[in-house]
Amino acid sequence: MPLVSTAVVVAGARSGTVVAFPTDTVPALAVLPGLGTKIYHLKQRPIHKPLVLMAASWSQLQDFIQGSHPQWEQVVSDYLPGALTIVLPAREQDTIGMRIPQSTIALGILQQTGPLLTTSANTSGKTPLLTMTAIAAQFPSVLALGDQDPDRLWGSGQPSTVIKWEQDRWQVLRQGEVKYP
Repeated sequence: MPLVSTAVVVAGARSGTVVAFPTDTVPALAVLPGLGTKIYHLKQRPIHKPLVLMAASWSQLQDFIQGSHPQWEQVVSDYLPGALTIVLPAREQDTIGMRIPQSTIALGILQQTGPLLTTSANTSGKTPLLTMTAIAAQFPSVLALGDQDPDRLWGSGQPSTVIKWEQDRWQVLRQGEVKYP
């Protein structure tokens, strides 16, 4: 598929199509919650590797988590939006990784679509693709954002830091762009 406008990406995401757009780390493949198998199939990703729920705000993510804790709120206040993924107890599964990107393009899309399941734009085990043109070439069925300089290298190229709430404290699962703690 050719590169498409923001409006087409938003409409496609809302209808359940896999879309791609820049974030603050690496460009994302994204789809509505409940349709994650589309991304697993597209990327040839092992099913045991979780996807991340990305949203424009903490309030958009709260329906997906089980419980609350003042330390969760503090981390959200201190680090998000940003390149930090937080893994919390989930309502419909054991845990869920969540992120609010520090990217005006991503936030603009997510404000219109609501939360989306996301992952880096690459075939599983390969280096993430950093341009929308490369994503459109690699994944022709994906609606890749093309009205924002499609040949630009998007994001930092670094993965997000991943922390998990476990036994009443944060565990660092992957040290990425954000230094935590």
